[in-house]
This record gives sequence, C-alpha cells and structure tokens, in this order.
Amino acid sequence: AEEERFEVARVEGEKQRTETRCAALEAELAAARADAAGHKKTAEEEKARRVEAQAAASDAEALQKRLEVLRQKHDEQSDALAAARTKLSDAVAESSTATTRLNEREETSRNNEARLHELERLLAQREAELRQAAIVRRALHNAVQELKGNIRVFCRVRPPANDEDPRADKMGGGKNMDQPLLKIDAVGEMAGRRMEIAPPGGAKAFDFNFDRVFGQDCGQGEVFEEISHLVQSALDGYKVCIFTYGQTGSGKTYTMLGGDACGESGEPEDQGQDLNLDDNRGLIPRSIEQIFEARDAAMKASEENRGVTPPSLAISAAMIEIYNEDIKDLLVSQKISAETKYDVKHHADGRTTVTGLKTVEVANAGEVAKLMKKAQAVRSTAKTNMNEHSSRSHMVFTLHLDGVDSTGQPVHGALNLVDLAGSERLSRTGAEGARLKEAQCINKSLSALGDVVLALANRDAHVPFRNSKLTYLLQNSLGGDSKTLMFVNVSPAADSSQETLCSLRFAAKVNSCSQGQQMAGGAKK
Repeated sequence: AEEERFEVARVEGEKQRTETRCAALEAELAAARADAAGHKKTAEEEKARRVEAQAAASDAEALQKRLEVLRQKHDEQSDALAAARTKLSDAVAESSTATTRLNEREETSRNNEARLHELERLLAQREAELRQAAIVRRALHNAVQELKGNIRVFCRVRPPANDEDPRADKMGGGKNMDQPLLKIDAVGEMAGRRMEIAPPGGAKAFDFNFDRVFGQDCGQGEVFEEISHLVQSALDGYKVCIFTYGQTGSGKTYTMLGGDACGESGEPEDQGQDLNLDDNRGLIPRSIEQIFEARDAAMKASEENRGVTPPSLAISAAMIEIYNEDIKDLLVSQKISAETKYDVKHHADGRTTVTGLKTVEVANAGEVAKLMKKAQAVRSTAKTNMNEHSSRSHMVFTLHLDGVDSTGQPVHGALNLVDLAGSERLSRTGAEGARLKEAQCINKSLSALGDVVLALANRDAHVPFRNSKLTYLLQNSLGGDSKTLMFVNVSPAADSSQETLCSLRFAAKVNSCSQGQQMAGGAKK
C-alpha cells in the first residue's frame, strides 16, 4: 500500500511533473505558436515589404528610365536653349544693326523726301516756265510770221518735161533767144528772191521779186522747209491757207501731192504708189507728217514729265472738190456726193462748216494718205492740148486741229492746202463743149481768188468773198490773223512764156501789196 502510495505518489509526482511539463510545454507551445504567429505576421509583413520593395524597385526602374529620358530631353533642351541663346544673341546683334540701318534709311528717306519736295517745287517752277516759254514761243513765232507778212508769195519753176528744152536757165529767151528764159538770182541781197523772165523774141526782160523763189532743181524737201513754219502756226491754233496758182501743166499738183516723175506735160505721173512714202511727196503729205510728229512729240514729253497735264489734239480731215462752182465731197461715193446739197456756213466763233460734208478723224499719217488716194481717184481731170491729166477742179484739203496745248490753252487751228485748177488761155488749151465750160468756171474762180487776195492785201473795206464758192469756203482762213501763202508755179517751156509772165505779174502784184501791208504794219508798230 505504501508502495502503492509511494507509487501513486510517484505517479502523482510524475503526473504533476508531467502536467507541469505539459503546462510548460503548452506554455512553450503557446509561446511557439505566438512566435509562429509573430513570425507569420513578420513573414507576411516581410512579404508585403518585399512586394512593396519589388513595386518600388519597378517604380524606381521606371523612374530611372524616365529620369534618363528627362535627362536626355534636358540635354537636348539645354542644347536648344544654348542654340536659341546664340540665335537670340545674333538676332539682337542683327536687330541692332537693322535698327541702325533703319535709322539711316529713315534719315535717308527724310532727306530724299525733302529733296523730292524740292524737285517737285523745281519741276512745278520749270513747268510754269515751260508753259510761259510755250506762250512766248507761240507769240514770237506768230510775230515772226506777221513780220514776214500774213500774205506771202512763193514762186516755183517746175523741172522741164521730156519734150521741153532743159536749158531754160541758159537760153531760149530774149530777142535772139540766146538769153536765159528764166533766171533766178543766186548771189547778192536778192538771192533766192528775185527772178527774171526774157520772153522769146522780146526785147525786154522782166524782173519779179517774191518772198522766195525755187528753181527747177529745188526738191520737195527744200520747198517744204520754207512752209513748215506755217504748219506750226496751224498747230498753234491759227488758220492757214496755202494754195498753188498757175497755168495748167505748171506742176501745181506735183507741188501739193508729189509723185514719182514728170510726164510729157510736166505734171507727175501717178504710178500707184503711196504718196506718203517717197522722197517726192508733196506739201500735203509732208504737212501731215509734221503735224502728227508734233503731236506725238508733245505726248512723249508729257509722259516723261510726271504731273504734267498731257496736251490733246484731235485731227480730222475733209477733202472737197469745187467743180464748175459746185462743191463735191471726195471722201464719199460720186453718187452720194451728187445727191447731197453742200452749203457753206460761217459761224460766229470763226468756224466754217459745210452741211453734209464728211469729216474723218485720223490717227496717223497713213490714214490720211489712204484718204488722199481715194480722193485723187475721183477728182475731175481731163486731157487738154496743154496737159495730159489736167485738173478740172479746185481741190481743198483741210485738216482741223482741235484740242488743248501744253499750256492748257484751247487750240482750234486749221490747215487748208488748196490744189487749184490751172489757169488757161482757151486758145491754147483747145477747150470746147464741157471742157470750155470747165475752163470758164476755172478762170472765173481764179480771178475771184485774185480779187480777194488783193483786197485783203490792200486792207479794203469790202472783200468779195462771195464771188466764188472757193473764196467763200476759205473766207475764215484768208482774213483776220490767218496766214496765207500763194504758191505760184510756172513752166520753163518757151511756148508757155506768156502764161508764165501773166502768172508772175499777178503774183508780183499780190506780193507788192502784201509787202506794202507789212511795211505799213511795221511803221504802225
């Protein structure tokens, strides 16, 4: 029992120890469990930290890459900034230079503007001086023409025809026909102004003085040079009338229109060429050329002078034939001309118009040449004993010049170039029938023209303009301050010496009257 007790005690002791140990073990287990739980938590925390660390590492790597990109961009931007700073520096330098240049240019511009104003002032001054000079030139030109005489007489000896003796300047005149038939002074005070005619078989020679005498060797250019001043007067606004006077076959049409050669009668033979192209062109085409050249020169001068008001000049042409005291329009068909009644009207402002007459505005000399060719084709001509192609009518070619000159003054000039029919002695021309009536009308109108010119030269109170259609048509271009030139054409043929003498006597009578008028005008001044 004791052993049992002892055993029980032992067992109980062992139990207690075992319990104690179990308790200790349980405590240790609980501690172990607690440690395990702590370790588990720590492990979980470590795992979480590891995940966070991995995420952080991933973020750090991403950040590192971004940092590298940013560093690369930073480097690029730094380079760009440096380049920009360099450019800015260059731009600042250029801006400074540009500012300096701008200032210089502004200064230059101010100087140029001041110079421009000065030049404009000088230009305006010069323009005013030019306008005044133009006015003075026109006044002086007109004064010179008036000093020469508002009525002047020129004489021209045509070249010998094919069947005429070419030695008229050496022989064929005088009682024994051994003296020059026609002699023109070549030296001395009267050179080119005095001529002498010694009719064949006559004992006496006759002297005549004119404003100008042209020998048979004088070309069309030399003749025109003397009348170009009158064309200028027309451009200045005056009315000018130039007409050719003389017997049939004396070269009047050649002087006015020109041609290529003289035929048997001494008149030009029409070879169908444009009268405006050859060197033999007459006063009409040359006058036209001068007018258009003056117009073009004035326009060019105005274009070259900035601010100058350009002159304007409207040029219109009309061509009339006076046949048997009837007016015919050469610029329309013969049928229309025959059906139209032409009346001459003189207006208070000095203009002259013809009702129903066709007036054509022309732009250049070529257009006028075509009109002249058209008119010549329908002009009345016929064969007589003295001329193969005798003009049976008076032809009046008129250029109206209307506009404004370089001084701003209105211009209303007129240039009348008249190719008269030839004066005739009926006994020599052999005219009969219609030709006889033509000759009578021609001689009557020429006589009326002579009466008008003489009355004007003598300053008669009454001037018989109405005695013929020709003088009535030209009334406003013959009187007043108009300029008139009688161009007397004579033949060098010995058998025409009487007609030549008659023409020269009439011309000398007009010339002596005009010289008397000129001297009276000079004394009056």
